Amino acid sequence: MRTHHQPPLPRSFYARPTLDVARDLLGKTLWRASDARCSAGVIVETEAYISAIDPAAHGYRGKTSRNATMFGPPGHLYVYFTYGMHYCMNVVTETDGQAAAVLLRAVEPLHGIDLMRARRRPTIPDRDLCRGPARLCQAFAVDRTLDGADLTGPELWITETPGFSPDTPTATSPRIGITQAADWPWRFYLPGNRFVSGRPV
Repeated sequence: MRTHHQPPLPRSFYARPTLDVARDLLGKTLWRASDARCSAGVIVETEAYISAIDPAAHGYRGKTSRNATMFGPPGHLYVYFTYGMHYCMNVVTETDGQAAAVLLRAVEPLHGIDLMRARRRPTIPDRDLCRGPARLCQAFAVDRTLDGADLTGPELWITETPGFSPDTPTATSPRIGITQAADWPWRFYLPGNRFVSGRPV
């Protein structure tokens, strides 16, 4: 159930070069509907993965049952389980069959903060609710049951953020927590935002 007036980003937003999508997602709002309630936050950090050229991407060695959603079509959610304990969510980009996606790394909480805190820990500060991809999934109740979810659908979607200026500065850095192509500047974030995860840059 949508409780706001901004429509979901169209599928055409995602059917573009992955690096462009990763940068353009900054400042957009991520929404999650669950049990007739919504939680939402502004995306402040992303990472790009393009399997055709990127040895760190899940689809680099081919399609499997685990990474099938990453191969398209664009505008769907790709969720994977990692380290035997954490979920990470990605938005699928490019054209069908390309195996490209953008990892959502951090969000600045906006709505449903009490709901996020209930999913994580009652005493956790706002800054740490969605700072990092695993925390973000937990706060938004995202797991493998949402793998393949349509980002123009009713469960989880992304919108424009009223008042967010397209001229807001963005920054890049190497991606975090990978060993291959570790120096590629494919991490995008809002500099100075306290909800960004990872080391200071």
